[in-house]
Amino acid sequence: QVQLVESGGGSVEAGGSLRLSCAAAGNIPSGTCVGWFRQAPGKPREGVAAVINGGASYGYHASVKDRFSFFHDGAPKMLYLQMNDLKPEDSAMYYCAAGRSRAPVYYGNWCLTNENNYYWGQGTQVTVSS
Repeated sequence: QVQLVESGGGSVEAGGSLRLSCAAAGNIPSGTCVGWFRQAPGKPREGVAAVINGGASYGYHASVKDRFSFFHDGAPKMLYLQMNDLKPEDSAMYYCAAGRSRAPVYYGNWCLTNENNYYWGQGTQVTVSS
């Protein structure tokens, strides 16, 4: 069992930055997906950034590449999402996620759209004003 608790959300103006944090309790096995997802009102949840735990291939949603950075400590016990140059379309509830089973691949992009068996945090709200 893995418990995830996000923090760091808030309201910022366009062009601003935020760093989201996620504290993980319990063991996240090597080879599972870990990452960040978001959901805006009336829209489906989408993968923002992810990696295979223990791997080095990070995947990012096309709309956040070069603006967001996902990093974590070695365990991982802490996951982070550094968000720069924020845009109003980035406004959403952001969720930290850890996979429940080993992924069949080694690249993080797969986790953004193919893994659907996750532990989820409760979410942290990000609001970007223009």
